[in-house]
Amino acid sequence: MKITIEKSILENILLSSQPFLEKKDTSQITSHVYIKVENSTLTLKATDYEIGLHVKIEQIHATEDGEVTANGKKLLDIIRILKDKEVTLETKNEILYITQANSKFKLPTFLSNEFPIFPNYEGKPSISIESHTLVGSLKKITPAIDSNNPKFELNGALLDIKNNSISFVSTDTRRLALVNIENSTENELSLIIPKKAIIEIQKLFFDNIEIYYDNTYLIVHSNQYTFFTKLINGKFPDYSRIIPKEIAKTIVLPKSNIIDSIKQITTISNDMKITLLKGTIIFESLSNDNIEAKTEITHETGFEEPFVLAVNSRYILDFLAQIDSQEFTLGLNSSNLPFVLTDNNFKTIVMPIVI
Repeated sequence: MKITIEKSILENILLSSQPFLEKKDTSQITSHVYIKVENSTLTLKATDYEIGLHVKIEQIHATEDGEVTANGKKLLDIIRILKDKEVTLETKNEILYITQANSKFKLPTFLSNEFPIFPNYEGKPSISIESHTLVGSLKKITPAIDSNNPKFELNGALLDIKNNSISFVSTDTRRLALVNIENSTENELSLIIPKKAIIEIQKLFFDNIEIYYDNTYLIVHSNQYTFFTKLINGKFPDYSRIIPKEIAKTIVLPKSNIIDSIKQITTISNDMKITLLKGTIIFESLSNDNIEAKTEITHETGFEEPFVLAVNSRYILDFLAQIDSQEFTLGLNSSNLPFVLTDNNFKTIVMPIVI
């Protein structure tokens, strides 16, 4: 194999591949990227078995077809320090040579035919959804995905597909984030997608996409990238039971004023108390230390009697960071019951702190 490629192009695809590599054990072939050159097209693959990325690049000059593997991190480190000019990759006697002008590097390789086989999306059922809708929905629910929960299904997000809608759902047991979009599909199914995969999807896909699935994998395909992730086996909680069926009181609140007030309180404590009075909202820190933060804004709430709500401020800030609107809706029942933050088709249901 011998190719010449712009340094910036190779560097970008190697950067994209890094989250898919085995980092701890370099003796594993999954610490390598797989590179194949055929008909002036470069294919690069990386996988840790749980998620995988396939990249196709046609902006290369190939003088000899072939395939090779090389340590993905070390190859990126080499490419990064080179000048912003063309780079040549060439294999000789199972060694990969990287050259540019007077600079020359070599990396050992593994047998390319031992690189893991990627799942094939051809013939699999598909989901029709635009990339910006997929990425935007996943971005909104990502903060509520749990990490390292012994219930593995909570370390991912639910893709709940019905005949006329798709729901994106995540929960860390203290809050639940939900995005619902209208969508027609022939099949009804539920898929649990790992958090790591959700984060990588948001980085990769901005163009037209095709989504395929089976009982084991979710595959997202675009002109340049094909991405796969293993799905999480398990039963996601029945999120419909968590959503309040009725809301006793609804208030429209100004986003920027609420963010400013909450951030003042977080200098002392993430846990805070919000008191809703008829024309005022008071924000106070909840802290065991003899330290206090307190601020208030003028806003008509409609409450004749004080309504007190205690909450982890991060849950509200995470919600507000994901919305573009200047206002949002707060839905309340009683101080010790879950409350609802709403912006169009995006909801977050939060368990309050009992005080």
